[in-house]
Amino acid sequence: MKKFNPEGVHETPGYHHVTIVEAGRMAFLAGQCPLDRDGTLVGAGDHLAQADQIAANALTVLAAAGAKPADVVRSVIYVVSDENQVLGAVWRRFGESPLGPAFSTASTLLGVAALGFSGQLVELDLTAALS
Repeated sequence: MKKFNPEGVHETPGYHHVTIVEAGRMAFLAGQCPLDRDGTLVGAGDHLAQADQIAANALTVLAAAGAKPADVVRSVIYVVSDENQVLGAVWRRFGESPLGPAFSTASTLLGVAALGFSGQLVELDLTAALS
């Protein structure tokens, strides 16, 4: 995998504009939600608590696919908010978690109006390259 930022584009806060992966096996994870093993919403009203649950879920799903955070080649973070402070706090929380290496690659952070589950404030979409 090759990650880089080409000349002529802005600096990034840790991710890379381009990630190149040689052809091979890929794992496309379903959007990871802040639900516990029983399907109960975790962290009602708390973006960061939801990010913590999502990171834990994503680590479990990546491991089941035979991948680790460093194998992630693309991430999309959805946050129910239009406040830059909230969006940035969720980004930092993921980056500081054990899932953190996943966010050094091509990544998108989006503020959205709503997500699929009642009370859901955060969702994470990951794609990983498998060796």
